[in-house]
Amino acid sequence: MSAIPLRVRKAAVLGAGVMGAQIAAHLTNAGVETLLFDLSAKDGPKSGISQKAIEHLKKLSPAPLALPEFAGLIRAANYDEDLALLQDVDLVIEAIAERMDWKLALYEKIAPHVNDHAILASNTSGLSITEQASALPAALQARFTGVHFFNPPRYMYLVELIPTPHTDPKVLEGLEAFLTSTVGKGVIYARDTPNFIGNRVGVFSMLATMQHTQQFQLGFDVVDALTGPAIGRPKSATYRTADVVGLDTMAHVIKTLESLKDDPWYASYQVPVWLQALIDKGALGQKTGAGFYRKLGKDIQVIDLASQDYRPSGQGASDEVAAILAIRDPAEKFAKLHASSDPQARFLWATFRDLFHYCAWHLGDIADTARDVDLAIRWGYGWKQGPFEIWQAAGWKQIATWIEADIAAGKTLASVPLPTWVSDGRDGVYTGQGAWSAADQAYKPRSTHPVYARQLFPDPVLGETADRGQTVWENDGVRLWTLGDDGIGILSFKTKMNTFNDHVLNGIQQAIDVAEQQLKAMVIWQTGEPFSAGADLKGALGLLKADNFEAFESLVANFQRTTMRVKHALIPVVSAVRGLALGGGCELQMHSARTVAALESYIGLVEAGVGLLPAGSGLKEFALRAARQFPEDPFEGLKRVFETVAMAKVSASAFEAKQLGLLRDSDIIVLNSFELLHVAKQTAGALAESGWRPPLPAHAIPVAGATGWANFKAQLVNMQAGYFVSEHDAEIAGRIADVLCGGPIEKGSLVDEAWLLALERKHFVALGRTEKTQARIAHTLTTGKPLRN
Repeated sequence: MSAIPLRVRKAAVLGAGVMGAQIAAHLTNAGVETLLFDLSAKDGPKSGISQKAIEHLKKLSPAPLALPEFAGLIRAANYDEDLALLQDVDLVIEAIAERMDWKLALYEKIAPHVNDHAILASNTSGLSITEQASALPAALQARFTGVHFFNPPRYMYLVELIPTPHTDPKVLEGLEAFLTSTVGKGVIYARDTPNFIGNRVGVFSMLATMQHTQQFQLGFDVVDALTGPAIGRPKSATYRTADVVGLDTMAHVIKTLESLKDDPWYASYQVPVWLQALIDKGALGQKTGAGFYRKLGKDIQVIDLASQDYRPSGQGASDEVAAILAIRDPAEKFAKLHASSDPQARFLWATFRDLFHYCAWHLGDIADTARDVDLAIRWGYGWKQGPFEIWQAAGWKQIATWIEADIAAGKTLASVPLPTWVSDGRDGVYTGQGAWSAADQAYKPRSTHPVYARQLFPDPVLGETADRGQTVWENDGVRLWTLGDDGIGILSFKTKMNTFNDHVLNGIQQAIDVAEQQLKAMVIWQTGEPFSAGADLKGALGLLKADNFEAFESLVANFQRTTMRVKHALIPVVSAVRGLALGGGCELQMHSARTVAALESYIGLVEAGVGLLPAGSGLKEFALRAARQFPEDPFEGLKRVFETVAMAKVSASAFEAKQLGLLRDSDIIVLNSFELLHVAKQTAGALAESGWRPPLPAHAIPVAGATGWANFKAQLVNMQAGYFVSEHDAEIAGRIADVLCGGPIEKGSLVDEAWLLALERKHFVALGRTEKTQARIAHTLTTGKPLRN
């Protein structure tokens, strides 16, 4: 079979449990026709178990489906009636319970029905892939591999690919390309060892943390305060993560390590007595309402081992340790942690020390390179840096010396020495030659698989520097640059959260001037998320507080000039969106020739939440689109738009952004955000080559007028009467309706874009003058949350 590309028209997922159903959901997000198999139901429809699982997908949070209605695209199936359907399937993913005997029995059952080109993969989280392959016919063994998604599959970037000695390399290459580009994942090859890479290192880190929690007699909430964002890890830290995963699931994953009897850390692969006690009494975490934590009313409580009861949660880092963790220089930070006598500092040093020791010892057993370990932990556990990156950044040689001293003193969880390569004079595992492979005793560069040519800026590891391209023009707000000689400019912002201020607005306009003279197309792309969090609210509030309404109106007028300049540029301007595109960020991409959006794009006109309305040409654009879609009655095209804007809705995916009208049908969605720039540049280049011309100014736009406004106003009166909206909410929404409908004029009247833009400015400034809007802006700046007043 041809390795690249692997064409997957149809897939089947075996097992409709939590993981199986969500893998099926994400394959559907990726546009893959998917069957979801499970056992036959005893009552009702034979495929009732799968049908129930598919229906349940619509209720989960975070949502596994990009749109709830995608659930209807997944076909429910059962093993008794539907195995013949596997004949048309290109990829089969087994995701049943972690029982080797059950998996082997299922493979024997399905093998006769799998066609001669399909790939079969097991989504096991740690069972031997080679042992599973033993139940398969020889021909199918070549097309069998492990493929381990992390939970939740839509959001966790990591997928581990675990081949057996019999897996055809071409099968792996094709599957890697499919998982990377179509499904949008980061693929790491793992050796066939228990728990592979991510869970092997991640679970050990949690076990070490648990043992040192007890050793240093710290509260679970204290440990979570120390092992979350303070050290570059997710907010759920250690024990909240265990509660979310499920304490029973956590115990099961720990027990998969019990086969490693020769492992120097074998004594650590035990479920702590107090963890087992919680499991035994049914306190399994979030799914049972209690675990390490429980919610009592509005209060969060944490279990206290000494009293065997819950107490109020909220204890945090000591002043000394908080000050140490605030130090930016990693070497200084670790030196102070190592030197401190504070129990919390000693706890942190011990957990890092044992993690480094463990990763160094096992590197050659579990992974090809240190890069694979670090990326697996970053992508699968959400750490900002992997263990080897942390160690090298903190001073490789000094840390190694301290670890060796602790090993000699009997303080470490295992007594084995560090591998000899650790102390051979090196400064770490990353050099210009690549990442260290302990198995091959060599540095290895990144994969040369063709799929990675689509990632112009792959997720970097320590020491990797991205090609900054060639600057064409820049000011204090933006930089216009090129990457290669394709004639396509890239415009990136320099502000925090990529917000808009005068430097950015003027910079966009001037960059387009330059690009029209020197380039054939331009892409607006940020070097990191978000695309843009919108306008600089702090600066806007300053103008309002100073009663400088003339400058306030000038600011919004400049924003309108900018978006209109983007729309009417003589070269195609493409927006490449990932993460947040709020307020002005949303309006900017609405005026691009095309938007290329990553699946995880959260797009919305959120101005109503801060007491304003969209005035960067967004409402004008909605009115124009409605008029073109429904020239006889533009009101029909405004119903959904009005609700979206007035309620400050933000899309939960790029697909939902299309549904809400925030993206166009012609806009492009990509699942792998690291491919975003590549696709945007290709799109911009294709538009330029096609002879693209900007749209002509619209001089005769039919509007919904006073009739449309009256309809919206009636809705608002009813909502206000039912206390669904406040008086100020109703005023904001009424002004939004006025702009969308073209003002208090006769239905069907023809206006131009300048008319609609003037309405935007008028209502924007009028709202800015109100005390309630100014209070909303100030509250949002202070708390990060909207104020309902």
